[in-house]
Amino acid sequence: MTTANAYPTSQTIRTIGILGGGQLGMMLAEAALPLGYQCVFLEDNAACPASLYGTVYHSEQLEDFIAAADVFTLEFENTPAQTVQKLANLAKSGKNKGMFPPPIALDVAQDRLKEKQMFNELDIATVPFRAVHSLAELQQACQDLGLPIVLKTSRGGYDGKGQYVIKEDSDIKAAWQALKDAVSGKGSLTPTPAPLIAEGFINFSREVSIIAARGQAGEVRCYELVENHHHHGILAKTRAPAVGTSHLFPKAKAAMTTLMNHLDYVGVMALELFVSKDAQGHDYLLANEIAPRVHNSGHWSIEGAITSQFENHIRAVVGLPLGDTDNIHPAIMVNVLGQYPDIKDALAIDGAHYHSYHKEEREDRKIAHITLMPNDVADLDPALAKLVTVLPNKVGLDKTTELAANTEYANSEASAISEDKTQTTSAASETAATNSSPTVKETNHKAKK
Repeated sequence: MTTANAYPTSQTIRTIGILGGGQLGMMLAEAALPLGYQCVFLEDNAACPASLYGTVYHSEQLEDFIAAADVFTLEFENTPAQTVQKLANLAKSGKNKGMFPPPIALDVAQDRLKEKQMFNELDIATVPFRAVHSLAELQQACQDLGLPIVLKTSRGGYDGKGQYVIKEDSDIKAAWQALKDAVSGKGSLTPTPAPLIAEGFINFSREVSIIAARGQAGEVRCYELVENHHHHGILAKTRAPAVGTSHLFPKAKAAMTTLMNHLDYVGVMALELFVSKDAQGHDYLLANEIAPRVHNSGHWSIEGAITSQFENHIRAVVGLPLGDTDNIHPAIMVNVLGQYPDIKDALAIDGAHYHSYHKEEREDRKIAHITLMPNDVADLDPALAKLVTVLPNKVGLDKTTELAANTEYANSEASAISEDKTQTTSAASETAATNSSPTVKETNHKAKK
């Protein structure tokens, strides 16, 4: 019996190498299979979620991983820069079909100071910030920006680590002592010497993000703005599209297109933004950070968009035309944190789509997501209310935890609060609520990711 060739003779890319094997890598592989592509993964956890879809190579097997794939991408922006650069250099020499996104995107995304400087160079507004190399510079930054501020390592740190909220002058020396080792690359904060960054606080009403795909020929397609709610730096839910943001979409789209073109980016990227108001009460956007990969706030697109973020990323990486990014239907995506619900209860809700990451349960760990997309838009919030009742961990979703968050300051995404309140924050999206610093929180136009 003759078996047909599964690939067209013109298809020179057959296997995609993904740096990382978490749930993002898993969902990229799910999107690649229907298009005719296999995936392999560079990941030290052999039992990672992506292992269901392809061979997993340990980091010590880098050469075997390289030999197994035709083109490369990533699912985690803290991937070692030298690995990405090596793959990019191999592409330049014709030994593979490319490394997407390019190394410069990682270099910027891994350094908060470079990121903010890039935004400003491209006329994309951010909160005020200062580079800090010494205690004297920190004292000057506090004077220039006004208190409170948040002091952060410019590299490393996540979920509130490597951050310190400075509320008053007496906090300055303690903040410097807590983070100064990062400047010299000592200690556990970051192995790479880098200045700290001090960020001012601003009033904002909502956190939103825009996700876009850019193809190898420079075509950019943007998804609509979505609204994100966080709890202690962890995304709790995303509403797509964000209600009442159509007037902001052109600005967000222009900023994203500028960024992607500047970086000569290929693939999917997310830009996190704050919605604030000027003196006349008009909405405007402030850039927070980029994520050079598919993004948690885009998971709704699997069911809710004509082409999901995962499929568009695969299309871009292998050089296929990008797909339509229009919303099919309004949706809410909810992260399942720490404990799995009874899947029967979750799927008993009309319009619920369940995605397990096949991970062991652990406190506040992202182990699944559920997208709600009932046929009648009027049923969307009632469906969310039903889902909250069946989730073991309701953090960031029910009113009790939202009110609790509102009593213990969380910088930016650190708190999940109701839509009718105004937050004040540093522009960075990582929370300061979980470090050893003092906590600050004041709501409604007071200094309060």
